Amino acid sequence: MKSILLIFSLLPLLIFAQSPVEFRAVKITDIDSQVMYTDENIAAAMDYLAGCGINVVLPVVLNGGWTQYQSAIMDSLFGRSIDPDFYGRDPLKRIIIEAHRNGIEVYPWFEYGFASWYSGGTPPYGGHILAKYPEWALRTSDGEICTKNGFDWMSAVNPDVQNFINSLVLEVIQNYDVDGVEFSDRIPAMPIEGGYDSVTVAIYKQEHGGAEPPSYYNDTQWKRWRGDKLNEWYKGVKELVKGENPELFISASPSIYPWGYDNYLQDAQTWIDSNIVDHFIPQLYRYSFTDYLYELNKAIEQVSPGNLHKLFPGILMNIGAGSNAYVMSADYLLSALEANRSKGVMGEAYFFYEGFRKNNNLLGDTLKATYYSEPAMVPERGCFWRPKASIENENGDNSLITGNWETYQMHGFEGLIMRTRERDNLCSVEYSFDVPYSAWYDLYIYSTNNSPWTENAFYTLYGESDSTTYVVDQSDLSRRGWNKLDAVFLESGMKKVLKLDNSMLEDGKYLVADAAMLMINRKKSPEVVVEVKDKDENETIPAGFTLSANYPNPFNPLTTIEFTLSESEFVKIVVYDLLGREVEVVEEGEFNAGRYSSQFDATGLSSGIYICSMQAGGFSENFKMMLMK
Repeated sequence: MKSILLIFSLLPLLIFAQSPVEFRAVKITDIDSQVMYTDENIAAAMDYLAGCGINVVLPVVLNGGWTQYQSAIMDSLFGRSIDPDFYGRDPLKRIIIEAHRNGIEVYPWFEYGFASWYSGGTPPYGGHILAKYPEWALRTSDGEICTKNGFDWMSAVNPDVQNFINSLVLEVIQNYDVDGVEFSDRIPAMPIEGGYDSVTVAIYKQEHGGAEPPSYYNDTQWKRWRGDKLNEWYKGVKELVKGENPELFISASPSIYPWGYDNYLQDAQTWIDSNIVDHFIPQLYRYSFTDYLYELNKAIEQVSPGNLHKLFPGILMNIGAGSNAYVMSADYLLSALEANRSKGVMGEAYFFYEGFRKNNNLLGDTLKATYYSEPAMVPERGCFWRPKASIENENGDNSLITGNWETYQMHGFEGLIMRTRERDNLCSVEYSFDVPYSAWYDLYIYSTNNSPWTENAFYTLYGESDSTTYVVDQSDLSRRGWNKLDAVFLESGMKKVLKLDNSMLEDGKYLVADAAMLMINRKKSPEVVVEVKDKDENETIPAGFTLSANYPNPFNPLTTIEFTLSESEFVKIVVYDLLGREVEVVEEGEFNAGRYSSQFDATGLSSGIYICSMQAGGFSENFKMMLMK
C-alpha cells in the first residue's frame, strides 16, 4: 500500500549542512581482534569506522603488563619496550596516522591500569612487574598479593606505583599526537580487599597518629580513605595531562556506581562532581535492552542535569570470539540509541570494534544508515578538531610530472605506483595542495618500500618562506605505509608543497613516486577552528534528480521517501533486502519536474536493513533504511 504526495515547487532545493555534536567512540583491543596486528588491518578498520560515522577511537596501550606502543620507560625498567606480539612495530603510531587521516580522534586506553598481571587466580602472582618490584604489590590482610577476578594488583596508593603509571601517561601524550587519554575499570581502582601492604599501611599510620588501618576491609572510614587516595591521584593526573596540553580530554569508563566503589573503590561520583573527567562512560554492559535502560536511568540520575553533557554510556556490542561470542542485535542497538537521544544523552562508546563487523557488518552498517548517517563533532570541541587529511596522488590533478616515468604493477595508496631509473635527465613529481586553512601541517609520504628502490630519494618540502630538503631510503622495508617527513606552516590557498626528484638516484636503482598527505598538527595549531560541511549551503539540486533519505529512519512500518526532479524523467524506485532480492517497486513511471513524496509500507517484513534504489534517466542513487519492529 502506498500514497503519493506531489509538492508543487520548481524552485531550487537548498540543502543545509547540519553537523550534530555527539560522542561516538569505539574501543580497539588486542584480544579477540586482529586490528592491531598489521598496518593494513589498522588502515582498513579506521576507513570502515569513519564510514560508519565514528569520531573517536580508544586503542589499548597498556595490557598484559606491557605497552602496545614503543616505551622507553618499560624498556628501562623491564628490558622490553613493547608487548612481544608487536616487536618491530608501533600499533599506536599507526592507529594515530590512519585515524587522523580519516578525521577520527584518538584517546589511548590504559586498560590494565593498576593491575600488574592476569594470573587467572593461579600462582605465581604478579607477573614480571611485581617480580622485579615486590614492594609495589597490593596485599590483603593476610599478606598475600591481592588477586581479584584473576587479576593481580599493584597498590594504587604507593607513590612509586603512581609515578610509574604517571610516567607512562606522560610518555604517551608527549611522544604521540593524541587527543586525550582513557581510563577504565582498573584505573584508578583498588580491590576493596587490598591496602595492607607495608607502604599503604605506613602512609595510613602517618596520617592517623600511628594507628593501624581497620582489619575489616569494608570498614566505612577505611574505604573512604583509600577511595580519597585514588581521587587525589586522579586529580593529579588531570593536572599532569592538562598541563601538558589543555586540549586533551580525560575519559573514564568505570564499573557501574556504586558497585564499582563497593568492590574497587572507584568513586565515580566524585570524579563527576569534582570535574575530574571530561567524558563519563560508565560500563552499562548488559545483554538486554531492558537491563540497559535500567542502568541508563541510574547513570542519568547519578550525573544530574548539570553534567548530562558528559555522560556517554558504554555499550557492550560484542565480547568473546568464535561460536561463544556475544553480539548484540540490531534491534537492541537501535533501541539503546533511541533511549539515549530521547533522554538527552548525545553519544556512546562501544566495546568493541569487532562487533561492528560481525554478521556481514550488520551493526556498523545499521549505525551508518541511521543515527550516525551524518558526521558529528566531538562535544566540547567547538569544531571538527581532526578534519580529514588532504591527499594528493602522484598522478593526480594537482601533481606536475616531469621526465620519463613508468607505471609499475605494485599497489600504492590508491592505484599503482610510478617509478623511474632515469639519471641523465631530470625526473620529478611536484605535489600541490589546496590548503584549507592557515595552520601547521604534518606532511606524509606513502611508501611501498622494496629492495630495488633507491636509498636516496630526494624530497623538497616548501614552506611559506623557505624550503627544506630530505633524503629518504625507499628500500627500507620497515617504512611501508604513511611516513611523516616533517611539519610545515602553510597559509590557506593552492600551494606547491612537495617535490620528489632523481638528483641523487644511484645507478641500477628505482626512484618511486606515490601519494602525499597533509594533516593538521594540533600540537602546533590548537587554536585553528575547522568548519566542515558535507554540502554547500547554497547548493542547488543537480541536473536529473535528488533522492532524499527516508524519514523516519528507523521506521515501523511506514516511512516516507522524497525525491526531486529538475526536469521530466522516467523514475523507478525499488526497495531491496541486503541479499539483493527485490522487496517492492515503490514508484515506476513518468514524472514532471518537481518535488515528490512517496510512502513505503513495510508491514509483513522482518526487522533489518533495506536498500532503497532510485533510477531517473541516466542517474541512479541508493541509501539504506532500517525497519525496527
